[in-house]
Amino acid sequence: MNIFSSLLSGPTQAPQQPKKQRRGIEIKSGREIEIMRQAAKIVATVLKEISQLVKPGMTTADLDAYAEKRIREMGATPSFKGYHGFPGSICSSINNEVVHGIPSRKKVIRAGDVLKVDTGAYYQGFHGDSCITIAVVEVTPESAKLIRVAEEALYKGIEQVKAGAYLLDIAGAIEDCVKANGFSVVEEFTGHGVGRNLHEEPSVFNFRTREMPNVKLRTGMTLAIEPILNAGSKYTRTLADKWTAVTVDNAMSAQFEHTVLVTDSGYEILTDRSQV
Repeated sequence: MNIFSSLLSGPTQAPQQPKKQRRGIEIKSGREIEIMRQAAKIVATVLKEISQLVKPGMTTADLDAYAEKRIREMGATPSFKGYHGFPGSICSSINNEVVHGIPSRKKVIRAGDVLKVDTGAYYQGFHGDSCITIAVVEVTPESAKLIRVAEEALYKGIEQVKAGAYLLDIAGAIEDCVKANGFSVVEEFTGHGVGRNLHEEPSVFNFRTREMPNVKLRTGMTLAIEPILNAGSKYTRTLADKWTAVTVDNAMSAQFEHTVLVTDSGYEILTDRSQV
C-alpha cells in the first residue's frame, strides 16, 4: 500500500493551505522555522494539557472540543478539522484502534484504555503535528510495555537525526527497537515532512525498505517522525467510517509522534512537551 495515498498520511493539502502545493522537500528559512516553533508549541501545549485532564468517564468528543478551543485560543486553527472531510480536531484512537479514530460522544474513555491522541495546529501558514499515547489509569503490564517501547522507539529514531544522516538511519533505529521488544511495526502508515502542508515529502518510514528513497537529511528540514506499534500483527483494516484503522487481530496499538527540525549538529524537537 502506498502510504501517501492514505487519508491523513499523504503530501496533500489541508483546507487552510494555498491551492497550489510546492513539490519536493522544502528547506525552511530562519523566519519559517520560528513560525513552526510557535505552531509546534501550541500542539505540545494542547497535548500536555489533555494528558493531564483525561480521566475515565470522559468521551473522545470532550477531548476534541477541548483541543479545538485551546488551539483557537492560542491564535491557530486545527490542522485536522476538515482535512479530506475529517470531522475532528484530534484523532482519538483507543486500544486496538491504530490511527484516525473519529472523536465521538459515544466513545467513553475507561480505566485501562490505551488512548492515542494526535493533533495539529496551523499557525501563520505552517503546521505543527504530534501524537501521544496515554495509559488511562492502570493498564495491563503488556500495554504499559507497549506504550513505553513506542515512545522509546520514537526517541531512538530522533537520535539519528542530523544533517548528513539518512532517512533509513531513522527507520532502522525504530525498527530495531520495536522488534527487540517483541512488537510489530505498522507499515501501512508512516511519518512525513511537515510545514506549509500538513503532509509533505519525504515519507519517513519506521522500518527498512527499498520503497523509500534514502534521502540525505539537510539543515532546515522539518519531519514528523511517528512510529506506530502493535502488540500483535502489523496489519490493519479500515472500518466502515472510512477513517478508523484497527488491528486485524484486535491487539493493542500505540503511537508517539514529534515534529523535528534537522540542524547542523543534530535536531530540535519542536513539539517537546517538557518545554511548555
